[in-house]
Amino acid sequence: MYYGGIEAGGTKFVCAVSNEKFEMIERVSIPTTVPEETLKKVFEFFDQYELSAIGIGSFGPIDVNLDSPTYGYVTSTPKKGWNNYNFVGAIKEKYNIPVAWTTDVNAAAYGEYRLGSAQQAKSCIYLTVGTGIGGGAVIHGDVMEGFGHPEMGHISVRMNEDDNFEGVCPYHGDCLEGVAAGPAIEKRLNQKGKDVAKDDPYWDIEAYYIAQALVNYTMILRPEKIILGGGVMKQAHLFPMIRAHFTTLLNDYLTVPDLESYIVPPGLVDDAGITGSLLLAAEKAI
Repeated sequence: MYYGGIEAGGTKFVCAVSNEKFEMIERVSIPTTVPEETLKKVFEFFDQYELSAIGIGSFGPIDVNLDSPTYGYVTSTPKKGWNNYNFVGAIKEKYNIPVAWTTDVNAAAYGEYRLGSAQQAKSCIYLTVGTGIGGGAVIHGDVMEGFGHPEMGHISVRMNEDDNFEGVCPYHGDCLEGVAAGPAIEKRLNQKGKDVAKDDPYWDIEAYYIAQALVNYTMILRPEKIILGGGVMKQAHLFPMIRAHFTTLLNDYLTVPDLESYIVPPGLVDDAGITGSLLLAAEKAI
């Protein structure tokens, strides 16, 4: 039995096929262009296999409400050609098999919950800090969704007193994504985050914003594990800085696990999203 997975990002689609043991048989990376061109290559890849189900973790916003007439659509994205695009419909038109559908970060959270850093936990949050900021949650084995899916990157944060940056989010300006995602770092410092020196004082400001978000998520969801992924979090020196700010901001109000085991990098590294998509596909196939 083969499962198909799609980690659909704004820059690239990662597609993979696995067996029942979730061993990847093959994977490819496809540039994200317009839907027809992108999916043509996706179909060429999957046509080589007899799949039992496909799991999709997609960039968003997307419609995950099963009662909605636009369930399965990518909705208000600025990505050319994908606005109000019936993604699930296009997949089902090509393949008459079950399709699991959620956000890329929800898929990553599920991958980490089942096979990554949160394997021993009953709940977890996965936050990606990169080109954008997004988060997903798994509670007692269920991906958290309701009328829609979480948008953890667009929460409001208090500005650091040493930061007068106006933010880059086209919707909210100085929300978390607007002040702490990769493009915000680049606009503020005129260089990409990976090129900023480890001892640059800016990193303390970045850690302060991320820690604020983690305190908010902790207050609301009380997860057993928080996993931080994405390109910005490849700066490993951020983790102790975030934990320090988290401690100060929480101010002993709540009991949380030891921070070394509570705020952690992804165990699956860059494979959390595609692994989660394959796992969700397998659940649909049952």
